[in-house]
Amino acid sequence: MPDLLRRADDLTRRRLLARAAHSFLGVGLLPGALTAAEPAPAARPGAPARRAKNVIYLYMDGGMSHVDTWDPKTGDVAGPTKTIRTSAEGVQLGEYLPRTAKVMHRGAVVRSLTSTQGAHEQGNYFMHTSYQLRGTISHPAMGAWLSHFQGAGNPALPAMVYVGNASRHPGAGFLPPAHGPLFVNNPANGLRDIERQKGLTADGLRERLRLAADLDAEFVKEFPKQSGVAAHAGAYDGAVKMMACKDVAAFDLTQEAAATRDAYGKEPFGQGCLLARRLVERGVRFVEVSLHGWDTHAGNFVATPDLSRQLDGGLASLVGDLHDRGMLRDTLVVVATEFGRTPKINTSLGRDHYPKAFSAALFGGGVAPGAAYGRTDATGEEVADDALTIPDFNATIEHALGLPLDEVVMSPTRRPFKVADKGKPAVKLFS
Repeated sequence: MPDLLRRADDLTRRRLLARAAHSFLGVGLLPGALTAAEPAPAARPGAPARRAKNVIYLYMDGGMSHVDTWDPKTGDVAGPTKTIRTSAEGVQLGEYLPRTAKVMHRGAVVRSLTSTQGAHEQGNYFMHTSYQLRGTISHPAMGAWLSHFQGAGNPALPAMVYVGNASRHPGAGFLPPAHGPLFVNNPANGLRDIERQKGLTADGLRERLRLAADLDAEFVKEFPKQSGVAAHAGAYDGAVKMMACKDVAAFDLTQEAAATRDAYGKEPFGQGCLLARRLVERGVRFVEVSLHGWDTHAGNFVATPDLSRQLDGGLASLVGDLHDRGMLRDTLVVVATEFGRTPKINTSLGRDHYPKAFSAALFGGGVAPGAAYGRTDATGEEVADDALTIPDFNATIEHALGLPLDEVVMSPTRRPFKVADKGKPAVKLFS
């Protein structure tokens, strides 16, 4: 077997190791995020005071229309979308977010985002990493940076979980795979391949692990500087830790009352929000939940109300649930998207890509509640006050987490990077 592994390319070695884990150990080889976590580093000198410990990041994939949701307008721009009052004095939302309107006093709307990226892949990458997409390097997502600087909240669980279709997620980027996310496609299915095979005892599992380590020893010794080799070897330890950890029950949504599950919404997004709350309760520091379908070039006023309904139920239930459990102070809930939609309605009754001006929302985590940060003009086409670039917005989130924005981290190719590039946080957003 060592000779076979030496002759194989990297992809083939990964497949061999994965199959060995499943066949010989009785578990599936779990993602890089489940590699044994590094010890949490000490607080960095000069890092901002931490307001939030955790992030639940709700990503509206495809480009959410700001003028139909967070930044409603009047006249031709609005189309059929009406404006409603919220529980935050002076803050109004589009009519498709009625439940969110009732918890708006616990959060803040950001109406002055601006991006340079108007295509989905590039905009998505920019929003997640603060860097423009390049073919020569992969930058870490925000959750990977959090894990790198502050470690995992629960050493037996991944530091980062992604719920949704992760085809474009940057993951750990150039950081070690241990900082990347565990991908969960359907939250209702729970976490698979985390139990011993039927009939396999704990002693039997330990013996198989020992055998696997013996088989791998020569290969690992021959390639000591290959980070991927160490990561795959460590994944066994991470998988076994999760198998033995009672907190893995967080992935089982059937433990929640039916009324609670219904309140979040029965679609994968709403159930993902519920899963996010359960994971954060047990120490997972960063959970991202995606809601897809916001690319409304046609039929915007058919798709946006339904998508908003899913967001509304999941978000409002999540904010209320976190508050009732005393967790909202330490948990920052972020609603973001890669760009907005054109205020001008096109001939297909849709809205096209519009990175020049759009919106986001923040709840908890030390954010000054009931506020509206920034402003667009009367048509939603131009940022009129307090413009925030994407690196600025990400720096604001990372400021809340107490991450060292000015610390330089060297990539494996010895290139210097910072967590939010040159972004500056909007400190006025915090109370």
